[in-house]
Amino acid sequence: MTEFLALFLFLFTFGVLLVGYPVAFSLGGSALLFAFIGSATGAFDPAFLEAIPNRISGTLSNELLVAIPLFVFMGVMLEKSKIAEDLLDTMGQVFGGLAGGLGISVTIVGMLLAASTGIVGATVVTMGLLSLPSMMKRGYCPRIATGTICASGTLGQIIPPSIVLVLLGDVISSAYQQAQLDQGIYSPESVTVGDLFLGALIPGFVLVGLYIVYLIGVAIFQPHRVPPIPEEDRKVSKELFVQVLTVLIPPVMLIVLVLGSILTGVATPTEAASVGSVGAIVLAASKRMFNIAILKEVMRTTTEVTAMVFMILIGASLFALVFRGFGGDDIVRDFLTSLPGGVFGAMLLVMLVLFLLGFFLDFIEITFVVIPIVAPILLTMGVDPVWLGIMIALNLQTSFLTPPFGFSLFYLRGVAPDSISTMDIYRGVMPFIAIQILVLMMLAYWPSLATWLPDLVYG
Repeated sequence: MTEFLALFLFLFTFGVLLVGYPVAFSLGGSALLFAFIGSATGAFDPAFLEAIPNRISGTLSNELLVAIPLFVFMGVMLEKSKIAEDLLDTMGQVFGGLAGGLGISVTIVGMLLAASTGIVGATVVTMGLLSLPSMMKRGYCPRIATGTICASGTLGQIIPPSIVLVLLGDVISSAYQQAQLDQGIYSPESVTVGDLFLGALIPGFVLVGLYIVYLIGVAIFQPHRVPPIPEEDRKVSKELFVQVLTVLIPPVMLIVLVLGSILTGVATPTEAASVGSVGAIVLAASKRMFNIAILKEVMRTTTEVTAMVFMILIGASLFALVFRGFGGDDIVRDFLTSLPGGVFGAMLLVMLVLFLLGFFLDFIEITFVVIPIVAPILLTMGVDPVWLGIMIALNLQTSFLTPPFGFSLFYLRGVAPDSISTMDIYRGVMPFIAIQILVLMMLAYWPSLATWLPDLVYG
């Protein structure tokens, strides 16, 4: 009876989410409903619910999670200050004389926006509004243009300082400690967000590099699909040099300052995020794009995103508590450990399930609901926590790019003109999905791609 209720709780909650009810209340409401049913049937001990206040208090007092609103504020402020627009224009001028140069520019700017905002939806929409009309005007193939924008926009999943990695860092750190307790090990060692940031650097840059290699290949074999910018539309070298210095250097310096302070241990993620927020205000003010109206809009967006994240986290904590009370974690553990292939079989199944869930659920919901259930089990089986975190982030990034349900595709479809069909977008992302899968396979075969830098710096 208990095992049945644990399974039915998960399926019921997933069904409620698919219907469209708010995530936080779906998680919390489903958990309380099944806790009541379980208490009435004797399958659930109500004493588990006494831990709810401590769970909520622990969530709200978690210093690491304060970095979330600060990184969101930083990203939204940079978006409102039109830095993305200036970056696209500058990089387009730098590479525009080459076939495929505009696509390469979009990829590089997408990487920079990912490192400065970390918000996939905002990056895809911004890139779609700013670069898609320019690429179409220059004669780019719609499939190449839309595929490049979608792929570049999803880099916010893996390029640090990514909000996804901040959330994963908190969840995997808790899972690592839980796995140690389950093994009877009491160690102060844990997994930090800095570990995940360092672990994501090599896979992230490999991904960006392969995107650019693909665009260069198209430029060599099918140059008519990615034509260069006409010479009359390019700027002279001196004027372009000044533009690069004034437009490119400030945001890059801000990214280096924020990320470097975290990786070197000079500042915590929360402290670095606060510096980044102040830096974003300074950049906006230097461009005369900072006033009370913009500040109010940025603060309103930041508050909405932060409230959503923390409400989902509270609902997910309640769900995890009730699921554990039904013995659901034991069910999942027994199932994964009994799979043929051992750790490989368990990882393969978990990655497949996460990939499919990525079609329907946002990364926040997956991070707070699914990862706390499966991560402690995989870590107990000997999986490296940093490698696991990067595999999850890269896997979800691939899922968000995959038709027909990829979130990035919906974001771009919402801002793309009617002249570009949905099938153009779907076909355009296919080569980039193949690259994503290739990097995911490389990471699975060579875990050191994710673990070498953290071991070098912190080991």
